[in-house]
Amino acid sequence: MRVLVTGAAGFIGSHVCRHLLARGDTVLGIDNLNDYYDVMLKHARLAEIIKDNGGFSFKQIDFSDHVALDAGLDAEEFDRIVHLGAQAGVRYSIKNPRAYLRANLAGHLNMIEMGRSRRIEHLVYASSSSVYGGNDTLPFRVEDRVDHPLSLYAATKKADELMSETYAHLYRLPQTGLRFFTVYGPWGRPDMAMWLFTRAILSGQPIDVFGEGCMRRDFTYIDDIVAGVVACLDTPPADDGLVKAGGSISPHRIYNLGNSRSEDLGEMISVIEQACDRVATRRLLPMQPGDVRDTFADIGAIRKDLGFEPLTTIAEGVPRFVQWYRNYHNV
Repeated sequence: MRVLVTGAAGFIGSHVCRHLLARGDTVLGIDNLNDYYDVMLKHARLAEIIKDNGGFSFKQIDFSDHVALDAGLDAEEFDRIVHLGAQAGVRYSIKNPRAYLRANLAGHLNMIEMGRSRRIEHLVYASSSSVYGGNDTLPFRVEDRVDHPLSLYAATKKADELMSETYAHLYRLPQTGLRFFTVYGPWGRPDMAMWLFTRAILSGQPIDVFGEGCMRRDFTYIDDIVAGVVACLDTPPADDGLVKAGGSISPHRIYNLGNSRSEDLGEMISVIEQACDRVATRRLLPMQPGDVRDTFADIGAIRKDLGFEPLTTIAEGVPRFVQWYRNYHNV
């Protein structure tokens, strides 16, 4: 199978590429390599993909530019698409909203248009647990109403789901949307809490703990996320008129992809402290605009349909991340 992966130099995208290549697929990766965070980290991820596996090709393309996208992929062939590229970050969406308009709205439209015009067998795309907004009914279920996003980032991800539903209805394009829950692990993003906490603890700096420390997250290890993405990719939704996860009767389904555990933020910090063999100085701060207090994934739908079962607890996953961080930074 030949797979197009967007966001190939990103955290999740690079891991998905390596998994697909390891099992014998051919992968074309695209990424615009923007400077939202350290570009050298993105190049290092690409180097790991190339080092470990054959069958990989890469093009630097901004998929939010439909002219550049069409020209760059004109001579390329692929059977399925894993669309993971996006402008990430809840807090950054408050500072730079137009970046989300380009990448998450125009970019998503461009990719589903690519899927339609190429008659792709299946398009798997990244949504987010952020779409649940201030929902206080736990765990979050794909059947829940998600009409009240708390950030522009969340709003763009919900809009992506609606656009995909339209294309599944009009053009019968098989699609699967995945609402990711707080993904962490080796090669993660520098703007995420686990990276920020680890860096601060190892350098002897205090850590900023928002929500006065009273927050819970469904922390999901990268290997479990990849297993879910690939399971979905391999099993397109049927165009059979039956109701799919998320409520569609078109070939479009939506799954939560999480660890199905809601962990106390303070407990996660304690595990980082143990892995670093140092105690953090915790600076308790109020909730930030756009943030939510609790997340918790109901994974019943993907478990029932595809047998997905997360395997990694934070007690196992956090030390792996800390060890990778220390090796990567030589600290």
